[in-house]
Amino acid sequence: MSYLRADAGLIREFLPLQARPPADADGLFLVYAVLMRAKGEQVTAVDVHDAWAVWTETRNPDHAALVPFDELSPVTQREDEPCVQAIQAAARVRTKERP
Repeated sequence: MSYLRADAGLIREFLPLQARPPADADGLFLVYAVLMRAKGEQVTAVDVHDAWAVWTETRNPDHAALVPFDELSPVTQREDEPCVQAIQAAARVRTKERP
């Protein structure tokens, strides 16, 4: 298993059950893993939405939420928060593991 897949799995572990995406979202979590490595605990909902948008663009280019984060309704914006928290939690774990 690659280090990115390991990070993706760690992020998945921190997501609450009700926020889990479809089982075929491996590509999304790989993007989240890169985001975690790039931004760490500073990751934002805007970052998460952009990562989701990249993944969704390849699957459903007509999805209604493929707009900039600030154009989403507040309800839709809040849907990114569990992923933000999961990425931040995974980043904290990875930071503690580094010498």
